[in-house]
Amino acid sequence: MNAHFRSIILQHTGATSLVEKEPIQDLWSGYGKILRVGLENAAVESVVIKHVQLSTSKHHPRGWDTDLGHQRKVKSYQVETIWYDTYSKNSAARLPQCLAVEKQNGEVLMVLEDLDKAGYPLRKRAVAWEEIASCLKWLAQFHASYLGQAPDGLWEVGTYWHLGTRPQELAKLDDEKLREAAPFIDEKLNACEHKTFVHGDAKLANFCFSRDGQVAGVDFQYVGGGCGVKDVAYFIGSCLDERACERLEAQILDTYFQCLHSELGEKNEALEREWRSLYRVAWADFHRFLKGWSPGHWKINSYSERVTAEVIDNL
Repeated sequence: MNAHFRSIILQHTGATSLVEKEPIQDLWSGYGKILRVGLENAAVESVVIKHVQLSTSKHHPRGWDTDLGHQRKVKSYQVETIWYDTYSKNSAARLPQCLAVEKQNGEVLMVLEDLDKAGYPLRKRAVAWEEIASCLKWLAQFHASYLGQAPDGLWEVGTYWHLGTRPQELAKLDDEKLREAAPFIDEKLNACEHKTFVHGDAKLANFCFSRDGQVAGVDFQYVGGGCGVKDVAYFIGSCLDERACERLEAQILDTYFQCLHSELGEKNEALEREWRSLYRVAWADFHRFLKGWSPGHWKINSYSERVTAEVIDNL
């Protein structure tokens, strides 16, 4: 980390010195890293640093090393800085406080609250229903916070798999019926009347858990406009197998909408009717991306195939 970025961290935390304690993870495709930084004589013991290096070198783990992919990734970090600067403070859903954002010479620094020290130290690869319900509540809080707002400076259409940003994956899709239906699925989602901000990458790995089951969300590169059930479908696909996805579908939606109405302070029946009808459409939309991007992916299963076939038949 260069001296300027180190000085920004010291300035915004009030620390007298800092030390890079541990790497948390590398950013996708080699665009930088997330690390924990220890602080001396500051109000907090540590912060988490997201250090983005927007070089033109591309090392995509699945071979999608293209300029289009690079530009999409560059925009995603621009969106994330705007998100933290402009919108994050209005979220009722728990997320890290942003202490500073700095840009210099093609690099971006985000200084974020350390959620481990704030009481959310657990990361989970498998979850029970109670933890799923907590994540659904988080999504409901997030969506309620931005219902009806315009995503100025963010993605016009949120989610990293949005069709308009994924023409190469669509071209690789060998399911002809799904490829032909893709624009109509996309149009149906984008035409929804009730829009909010979607997280855009609400997988299980992007939730941090407290010891008493509360959750906080991270990673806001793909925040943008859309219907909230896009996040719900994607989240459920990240943590349940195909049998559980089908068996719990009604319970998942009932829980999410109960939480959403509670956050809104009233029951919005028109919104629930519309978003319930789009849940499987959202599922088919992600399935379209996945089959073009990684045809052998574990998330491609009989439930997804059946849901997608039903959606196509009903278009």
